Order: sequence, then structure tokens, then C-alpha cells
Amino acid sequence: MSRSAAEVLEDARRLPPGDFDWLIGELLQAGDGSSDAEIDASWKAEVERRVAEAEAGTAVTYSWEEVEAPLRARLAG
Repeated sequence: MSRSAAEVLEDARRLPPGDFDWLIGELLQAGDGSSDAEIDASWKAEVERRVAEAEAGTAVTYSWEEVEAPLRARLAG
């Protein structure tokens, strides 16, 4: 019987943090079969797109206060 991706994910979330981090690293390394050059080109295009949005004033941005408050709340437990 085949398990769904949702079931596998739920099991992964139950792993100890170190094991979960290892699993994520392994999954990221497996990737989608793209070459390093393709991945680099994709990141370059994404960075260029984001810079262009920032320079044009069309990027959605957040103040430090908008970012900090939820992070502090999450870390506080």
C-alpha cells in the first residue's frame, strides 16, 4: 500500500529536530534533477526580478517592526 505525501510529511514532523533537519537537507540535495548551472541561473533571475521590483517601487516590503513582533511572539512560545 502506498502512503500519501501528507502522511509522510506528518511522520517527518514528528522526528526529533536534528533528524528533521537532516531529512530536509537530503530532500533539498535530491532536488528536481536540475544541474547546478540551471539552479544558479534560476536564482540569478529571481534576484534580478526582486531587485527590479524594489527599484521600481512595486515590491511588497515590511518594516522591521512588522517582521520582529511575530518572530518574538513565536520564540516566546
